[in-house]
Amino acid sequence: MSSQTLREAAEASKAWPFEEARKLIARLERSPRSEVIFETGYGPSGLPHLGTFGEVARTSMVRHAFRVLTGDSVKTRLIAFSDDMDGLRKVPDNIPNRELIAAHLGKPLTQIPDPFGEYDSFAAHNNARLRAFLDQFGFDYEFMSSTETYQSGRFDKALLRTLDCFDEVQAIMLPSLREERAATYSPFLPIHPRTGIVMQAPVLAHDPRAGTISWRDPETHEEFVTPVTGGKCKLQWKPDWAMRWVALGVRRIILRSRRLSSRR
Repeated sequence: MSSQTLREAAEASKAWPFEEARKLIARLERSPRSEVIFETGYGPSGLPHLGTFGEVARTSMVRHAFRVLTGDSVKTRLIAFSDDMDGLRKVPDNIPNRELIAAHLGKPLTQIPDPFGEYDSFAAHNNARLRAFLDQFGFDYEFMSSTETYQSGRFDKALLRTLDCFDEVQAIMLPSLREERAATYSPFLPIHPRTGIVMQAPVLAHDPRAGTISWRDPETHEEFVTPVTGGKCKLQWKPDWAMRWVALGVRRIILRSRRLSSRR
């Protein structure tokens, strides 16, 4: 099939990837860009599986449809983003040395030992498995680590913007939460300076000028002041996605299969 015939078939197609690609093209007509960035996410608290494949496959389908419809006239990239700064909430059942992992619950996945004894951390092991998995199927992607982007300062500007809009973010998030959860919710999760745990702690105050939040350890009641930049804090998952869409310039994201797709 010639490229012209392929494009004509794509323009007539009612298939989901082409419908989604047309929506993106319509947005580009309103707000032109020289590059379109797609993103898909992976939580490395477990090994990559069929659902992980689906994440990247769906995004790649929309990207391919976009390229066909535009005649490949707009540069595209696909980021496979690993949420490896998330705190591990429970020990997976399908790993060895479970007692080793249990001693580090709550810490970012990049700070938890590899139970297989092959990599520097549990996240590094699972991230390597992810890349090998995607490479096996020939996906065209760029791998990105949450820990590396937070700690490198790449997200700092967007994090400070989020802090500046703290009340607006809360106004969006709180109505969607149960009353008990809403009472202590904050978009920012500080990393405990002593234990290294990702804290679900009430924020006492936020200071956009200083770029900090004040919070209290629920167990010791000790108060801390923590910068939101430099990997000292991370965001809750919904604010985190919105923040990195802005920071990375993402135009299209396909969310995990258990959630609905969303776009900016």
